[in-house]
Amino acid sequence: MEAQGKGHDRSRGRKDSMKKQIVKAKIVSNGEVEKDHFVIDLDAPYLAEHAARGQFVNVRVRSEGTDPLLRIPLGIHAVHEGGVKLLYKVVGEATRILSKRRSGEVLDVLGPLGNGFDLDVLKKTTQAILVAGGHGVAPLYGLADELIKRGNPVDFFIGASSEDLIVCDSELAGMGARVHIATEDGSAGSKCYVTEILARHCAGDTCNAGDAYIFACGPRPMLSALAGCSRDAGIPAQVSLDAYMACGTGACLGCAVETKSGYKLVCKDGPVFSSDEIVWEK
Repeated sequence: MEAQGKGHDRSRGRKDSMKKQIVKAKIVSNGEVEKDHFVIDLDAPYLAEHAARGQFVNVRVRSEGTDPLLRIPLGIHAVHEGGVKLLYKVVGEATRILSKRRSGEVLDVLGPLGNGFDLDVLKKTTQAILVAGGHGVAPLYGLADELIKRGNPVDFFIGASSEDLIVCDSELAGMGARVHIATEDGSAGSKCYVTEILARHCAGDTCNAGDAYIFACGPRPMLSALAGCSRDAGIPAQVSLDAYMACGTGACLGCAVETKSGYKLVCKDGPVFSSDEIVWEK
């Protein structure tokens, strides 16, 4: 069951930066759920208490030594009583090392970090449209669960290159979300980009553009196209950006992104931004 938080409004997602701490989190489980995709469950009551949907943590993947030197940023996938789950894809040495860590071992985790999704903009009747590209499902999964529990209808769009890279679709359907799938090779769902079925949905009779809101996470080209869909349909959107975040706290300035009000840092000012705030052409 999802933890509800104590003494604060988790739905806002804009958390006090002083909440971040280094946590020694015991691994409950760590296993592959789809091709190259793993979910690690951490016993971490502090993170369960203070994390908001859309925030992330920085994980030191080794218990000893300095290789790799830097922590890796991972979006908070789900919050449960006493801990959090992180969904990650093995794409390099650091995530390969993480995939080998076993239950009972302890991880050094810094978090929660960044600003999450702002749910204060929603009414109880607002149609929530969640759009994930690849493992962009990670921060949207827990968001879908919270929205469904609030009573908001949820349409969840998942895009990937092929069926074996689609994650969490059955779990989301079990929660009560209406799941829509697009694959580039046509092996599951519609054979197209996920933004194409999103555009059709936004233009259809089942979407009330006057009372709908988009939340998205995925690669920048997908988010750029999504920003266009959002603008054309007149539906506001919040997007979770992916960037190389060496420190995760705003110290190294390595994750700067250009916005209409100047450069901002994905790790500190984001990772969640309004889609119309980003200068997508750059």
